[in-house]
Amino acid sequence: MKGSRLISIASAEVAATQRRLPADIREAARHVPVHFEPVPGADVLADGFEPDLLGLFTGSPFGSHPGEDPMPPQIHLYTANLWDYAEGDEAAYREEVRLTYLHELGHFLGWDEDQVAARGLD
Repeated sequence: MKGSRLISIASAEVAATQRRLPADIREAARHVPVHFEPVPGADVLADGFEPDLLGLFTGSPFGSHPGEDPMPPQIHLYTANLWDYAEGDEAAYREEVRLTYLHELGHFLGWDEDQVAARGLD
């Protein structure tokens, strides 16, 4: 599937997921942009992440004090990796986009890996 189609599907899935969030979390989610990229860039790989990474949250978590991290909060979803992980199945791709977005949103909300897993977002 072409990259532009993967982005279109992923963008629609993130929007639908946001609409289903509880009001307080939906409001917080409005504060973090989502970027769709095929694969992690060289800078991400240089930080020790695997090339098959599905998503990544960068920047300061919601509610933290400005200046703690110079990067603005952002969620990165790696569409080609998500498609490969879904083994080319569109329904599986949509589900994995949803889960990966929720996982990274959890990090934006300040949840660590254990808290994300406790909420079923791992």
